[in-house]
Amino acid sequence: MSAPHPASPEARDRLVLGVVGGSGLYEIEGLTEVEKVALETPFGRPSDAYTVGVLPREGGLPPVRAVFLPRHGRGHVLLPSEINFRANVHGFKQLGVTHLVSVSAVGSLREDIAPGHVVAPDQFIDRTNGRAQTFFGGGLVAHVQMGDPVDAGLRERLLRAAEAEGARIHARGTCVVMEGPAFSTRAESNLYRAWGADVIGMTALPEAKLAREAEIAYALLAMATDYDCWHQSEEEVSVEAVVAVLKANAALSRRIVRRVAAALPLTTAELPYPQALTHALITDPTKVPAETRRRLDLIAGHLLPPA
Repeated sequence: MSAPHPASPEARDRLVLGVVGGSGLYEIEGLTEVEKVALETPFGRPSDAYTVGVLPREGGLPPVRAVFLPRHGRGHVLLPSEINFRANVHGFKQLGVTHLVSVSAVGSLREDIAPGHVVAPDQFIDRTNGRAQTFFGGGLVAHVQMGDPVDAGLRERLLRAAEAEGARIHARGTCVVMEGPAFSTRAESNLYRAWGADVIGMTALPEAKLAREAEIAYALLAMATDYDCWHQSEEEVSVEAVVAVLKANAALSRRIVRRVAAALPLTTAELPYPQALTHALITDPTKVPAETRRRLDLIAGHLLPPA
């Protein structure tokens, strides 16, 4: 099963919702016509098989196609540093995904963001290291714009869905993405607070950067599980405490995802980033190696003239 080539009208006009689930979210409820799809990509194997199906949409509109992937694999077997983010995003692209909702557990860096609250970050600070950050290289150079790293329209839909589910929501914020798997030191936690960050997680980057390169609308649903260790009146972060909140957060995130799917438009016409690569490619097309062309065909092939 594969998507039309990105250059085709079908690929631009058919809306497909992707959901990548973090800690505690391993499925989407309400899917029908379900099938499991195991993919290989030019960047290796994704975290697990994708679950593909359809979700109902409001107002008598036809259902929306949906694709789900557990980011850490089923059973949570992958460290954040072990996730093949390029393969995951490329697989979503192969399956035609146009809108990608990322659900992620985060720690709170602010008193008013309590465990169980929902944040829709609009900015990121990258503190990861050693992760493959781009599809490009090997003879083809591209620099995408990341000033606004999430899709404003999709983020707004997440906020409306969370509000409708009665969640305590924070409409914007800055998410620090750290390498992990250890949690922060207290000095680090206080440093991030001094920077103006609001929450901290381990997986939104390079996921958001790769989604932009793949011309997929991306938004993060950050589910607070704990106060990071800056909050000395609370106990330090423990796995047991996090898991307890995760269970409640997972149920809430499933309901929010279903509401987002129900409210999505019929086409991708509203996307602000349908052509994120249009002015991003720098390399002389005649200098791109044939193997690089093959590897990046789904990502950038629509912008490269025939060899």
